[in-house]
Amino acid sequence: MIVEPLSAISLRVAVAEIGARDADMSAVVERYGPPPLWARRPGFSTLIRIILEQQVSLRSAAAAYTRLQAAAGRVTPARVASISERELRAAGLTRQKAAYCRGLASAVVAGGLDLGRLDGLPDDEVRSALVELPGIGLWTADIYLLMALRRPDVWPSGDLALARALQRVKRLRRAPGEDRMAGIARTWAPWRAVAARVLWHFYLSSGRRTA
Repeated sequence: MIVEPLSAISLRVAVAEIGARDADMSAVVERYGPPPLWARRPGFSTLIRIILEQQVSLRSAAAAYTRLQAAAGRVTPARVASISERELRAAGLTRQKAAYCRGLASAVVAGGLDLGRLDGLPDDEVRSALVELPGIGLWTADIYLLMALRRPDVWPSGDLALARALQRVKRLRRAPGEDRMAGIARTWAPWRAVAARVLWHFYLSSGRRTA
């Protein structure tokens, strides 16, 4: 079953519901305000950005995307597929990410992945389609679901910023592992993607940005 994508209106409703259930999250919203929607346009360039964001800061990923754009002219499947891995490395991408970007571009050009079709698939089917490609794991697929397709109940449990935010918001002795994060997040269903936004907003607003 496919639910309606998050909107500015449903985001506000969800934030209120989460706050009513969870005093810690309510305190975050009271102090820092509701989170932004942080929506991204679905498609190839957004998925490339998310790949570049793996295990690095958003600032570093943005710089890598700018270099890729300069090398390709435009970040389209055909342009990126036509660039050699050596040229991508010269643009500052790591060997792994250069291979991942070219692999994604080639899959789209060859018709093995239809990104436009993902809008009409349930969450699990979107994940399955994306993780078949090298370099796209569950975190990347979930961020695409959460940000680009705006699915309301996606929880990217491998996200380090979420783990650090949860540690502080829930006053845990150490950053929680993926299983504990997923267990805490279950209490926020069917709005786990909104809870993630609240925690990211806390993480950024409180000055604890990733290095």
